[in-house]
Amino acid sequence: MTYGSPQTISEVPEYLKNVYGGKDVPIETVKEFQRRYKLIGGSPLVKITQEQAIALENELNKQKTDHSFRVVAGMRFSHPFIEEVLIEQAEDVDAIIGIIMSPQYSPIIMSGYVRELESAVEKLARKPLIFKIATDWHLQAFFLQAMAEKVQQALDTLSPEVKKQTQVLFSAHSMPKKIIENEPNYISDLKETAAEIAKRAGIPKKRWMFCYQSAGHTPEEWLKPDFADIMPELKKKGETHVVIAPVQFLADHLEILYDVGIGAREQAEEQGIQFMRTESLNTSPLFIKALAEVAKKTIKTPNNTKL
Repeated sequence: MTYGSPQTISEVPEYLKNVYGGKDVPIETVKEFQRRYKLIGGSPLVKITQEQAIALENELNKQKTDHSFRVVAGMRFSHPFIEEVLIEQAEDVDAIIGIIMSPQYSPIIMSGYVRELESAVEKLARKPLIFKIATDWHLQAFFLQAMAEKVQQALDTLSPEVKKQTQVLFSAHSMPKKIIENEPNYISDLKETAAEIAKRAGIPKKRWMFCYQSAGHTPEEWLKPDFADIMPELKKKGETHVVIAPVQFLADHLEILYDVGIGAREQAEEQGIQFMRTESLNTSPLFIKALAEVAKKTIKTPNNTKL
């Protein structure tokens, strides 16, 4: 399960209305999002998530387990919605495992996915039916290895001397501070993910840092530091190269292709800093192995337990 995205520019208003809980969205916001989607040529999130589902199904079914698997992708705010996919595809299954496409789990932030899936399962009206939702998997070994490889691949495009002097920024989606005050473990898990990836990628502590991206344009206080704040500081320190590696996003979408690929690049280049981002995991074989391990562990793990 993941966030979803509009498939065409004309779907942006309805998609944003879903995100806003059915409320009318200011026309300025709609136009701004349409501008961004046009710049990136539309979001590939739904397509990639469906490709991840196919790859995961193949991976699980080629492994020797006591189960056969069917894997489908459901979106929270756009078609194909979680409920419609589940009701269509799960009539004859014995167990349902929900995986939210975020390695770091927050009971508050992820509660919408849980409610959507629980509601869909209830509408199946099937008993007996095993039903579990994967929780936190931010330290899953294959996931960390896959992320570390993407960072190494980006750094390896640089000369040895430049590579030694390049700053790596591990980013996560910013949120209003008041939300996170009730979820301190979520931020700790994001930072722990970054530290573990850096260790596996062989990046010295002085050459990496954790930051936020994609803060909303609202009056409330959002989590800091944002990478927009960091770029001028890096210039003051004499940094000339930066690599941004999102540690929370698992596929290309608006927050990667626009916020990082366009927005962060512009902010870096305004400071005279050469910019690069890591490739997204998408259907990386190592990442698909990580998802397979999450699915198998969830089958054996009681609900509400960290994997």
